[in-house]
Amino acid sequence: MFGTDERMKMKVTIMKHAPALLVALLLAPLAALHAAEAPPPRPNIIFVLFDDMGYGQPKCYRESTEFKTPNLDRLAREGMRFTDAHSAASVCTPTRYGVITGRYPSRIGQYGVLTTYSKPIIPKTRLTVASLLKQNGYDTACIGKWHLGMDWGGQPGTEKTIPVGTQLVTSPNAAGFGYFYGYTHARNIGTVIEQDKVEANVEEAETQPRLAKKVVAFLDSPARKEKPFFLYLPLCPPHTPIVPAPEFVGKSGVKGRESQYGDWLYQGDWVLGQVLEALDRQKLADNTLIMVSSDNGAAGRSYAPLRGAKTSIYEGGHREPFLARWPGKIKPGSVCDDTICLNDLMATCAEIVGAKIPDNAGEDSVSILPDLLSAAKGPVREATIHQSPRGDLAIRQGSWKLIFLKQGGRELYNLHTDLSETKNLAEANPEVVERLTTLMRRYIADGRSTIGAPQKNDADMSLDGSAAGKKKNGKKARKQSKRERTLALDPNFD
Repeated sequence: MFGTDERMKMKVTIMKHAPALLVALLLAPLAALHAAEAPPPRPNIIFVLFDDMGYGQPKCYRESTEFKTPNLDRLAREGMRFTDAHSAASVCTPTRYGVITGRYPSRIGQYGVLTTYSKPIIPKTRLTVASLLKQNGYDTACIGKWHLGMDWGGQPGTEKTIPVGTQLVTSPNAAGFGYFYGYTHARNIGTVIEQDKVEANVEEAETQPRLAKKVVAFLDSPARKEKPFFLYLPLCPPHTPIVPAPEFVGKSGVKGRESQYGDWLYQGDWVLGQVLEALDRQKLADNTLIMVSSDNGAAGRSYAPLRGAKTSIYEGGHREPFLARWPGKIKPGSVCDDTICLNDLMATCAEIVGAKIPDNAGEDSVSILPDLLSAAKGPVREATIHQSPRGDLAIRQGSWKLIFLKQGGRELYNLHTDLSETKNLAEANPEVVERLTTLMRRYIADGRSTIGAPQKNDADMSLDGSAAGKKKNGKKARKQSKRERTLALDPNFD
C-alpha cells in the first residue's frame, strides 16, 4: 500500500501531465481515422516483354510444349493468365510503340522495323507510360532492347557495332525513362548502351547476362524502398541471335535441332526468375504488379489452333501469352478470357495511380484494371485493331474479326467457332462486315478508339490498300517506311 506522501506525489504528477494526457486521448481517434483514410502505397510496376515468344511456347499455355518455362508457369499459378491478349502488331517496333505510347502504330504509318540509325519515332513531346508515371512520383527504368529509334547525330559505326564512348543525341531517357541500359535492336545486341553513351562492345552471348545483373542491381538498390518504381524489361530471348550463355547450354532439356533455341528461351525465363527472387529478397513482391507478355508471335513457328506466326495478320501473329501477378489484388491461379491489348499498359497504370491521360496521349489505351481485379462487368475494350508488316489491318470485336488485306480483300472470321481462321464468312455476313467497317472508319477518322477529343493521325490509314501506311511527311519518309516493312518480313532482322 502507498503511504500518504506517495499518494500525494502521484496526484501532483497526474495533475501536472493531465493536459498532455487529455490532448493525447482526444487526438487518438483522429489519428486512427487518418490512418484508416490514408491511401495505400502506390504499387511498383514491372512490365516484362519477351521477344518473339509464341502463344504455345510456355507450359502454362500448352501442356505438351517441349520448352521449359518454370518462372512463367509460376506466375500463372500465383496470378492471372489471359487467354485473349494481343500485341498491336505482328512485329517488333510497332508493338513496342503501342506499349510505350498507348497508341496504335498504324496511326504513324509504322508497319516495319527500325535499323540501328533510325531516328526516334516517339516525339519528346508525346506522353509515354514512363513519363506519366515519372510525373506521378515513380522512378522509371528500361533495361533491355529498345528498338524505337535513337539519334546518334549521324552514323558513327556500322549496323552491328558502334564505338565505345559514342554519345547519343536522343536516348530512351527522352521518352521518360530515368535510367536506360540496353541496346538498339537484335542486329547489334553486342553494342551495350548505358543512359546515352556506348558502354561496351561485347560478344552476343554476354549481353543478356549483363542485362540480368543490371536488373538485379536496380531491384536491390535501397532506393527501391524509398519511392515506387516502374521497370520496363524488354528481353531478347527467344529472338535471334540464339546465343545462350555457356551455363545455360543443355539446361532446357530440349533435344535435337531445337536444343539451342530451348536453352535460349529457358535463359530468358531465368531472367524473369531473377526478378521474382529479387522482389522476394527485398520484400517488394507484395506491393508489386508484374506483367509479362511477348511482342509478337514466334518466328517461323506456328502453334495450333492458331493460324500463322510472326508477321501474320492471323491470330498466330499477334495473340500473346500474358500473365499478371499482384499479391492481394489478383486472385492466384485465375484465368481471364477478356480481349486485351498491350497498348493498355498506359491506361492501366494511369488508373492505378489516379492520373488523367490528356486527350493527345494514350488514344488507344484502355485500363484492364477491372480484369486484373476480377471486377469487370463486361469487355473492357469496345474493339481492338491489329496490323501486319505487309500493311494488312484487322478489327476485332467480340467473336468477330474482320481483316482488311493490303491488296484489297476482306476476310471475316468468327473466332469463337473458328479460332484457326479457316472459314471466311464475309459473304455470308454482310451486315457484320458493314458494322465493323463503319467502326473501323470511325476509329480512323477520330484518330482514337477511346473516349476523348478527336486527334490527327500522322499517316494515311486506308482500308482499300491504296494509301495504307503512307506517312504524311514526304517521299523520303515513305521510301524509308517501305524499306522498314521489307526488313520486318525478315524474321532474323529485328
